[in-house]
Amino acid sequence: MPRPLPPSTAQDNLGDLYRDHSLWLRGWLRRRLGDGERAADLTHDTFLRLLTSTVAHPLREPRNFLATVAKRVMVDHLRRRSLEQAYLQALAHEPELLAASPEDRVLMLETLLQIDAMLDGLDHKVRQAFFFAQLEGLPYGEIASRLGVSVSSVTKYIARATEQCLLFALDAGR
Repeated sequence: MPRPLPPSTAQDNLGDLYRDHSLWLRGWLRRRLGDGERAADLTHDTFLRLLTSTVAHPLREPRNFLATVAKRVMVDHLRRRSLEQAYLQALAHEPELLAASPEDRVLMLETLLQIDAMLDGLDHKVRQAFFFAQLEGLPYGEIASRLGVSVSSVTKYIARATEQCLLFALDAGR
């Protein structure tokens, strides 16, 4: 198993990785996104993620590794945009939300993004059940009806989502 290098060596290697592969990565992202500016932003975000990670260097397959990290960054970006758009639509439909200060709106959006990160990887129905229960205060019977599942399934979904949130909170506290 490769051992992580000292910080200065790791930064030098990351600099080499950036110099040797950033243009390739930006082109790779541009082909997938159809947007050169967004590709440049996500290339930057990919290398920022690497800068804050503990990656063993040197890499055997740097382009495959970069593509994998960039895919994750791209998915996070698209998820964030989707949440932001849903939040803006909710603002448009809820007059009291429009009255919230810009700071409160940013805090609400950040909270939504944290919740989304906590529930990342869970099945869609599990996430939906959790949101129906927590955000809309729906009883389990109504949630079961909306999702087309049994009440016992909803109970299991809520338990699974709650467990995921608790594990996320424990990991964040370390």
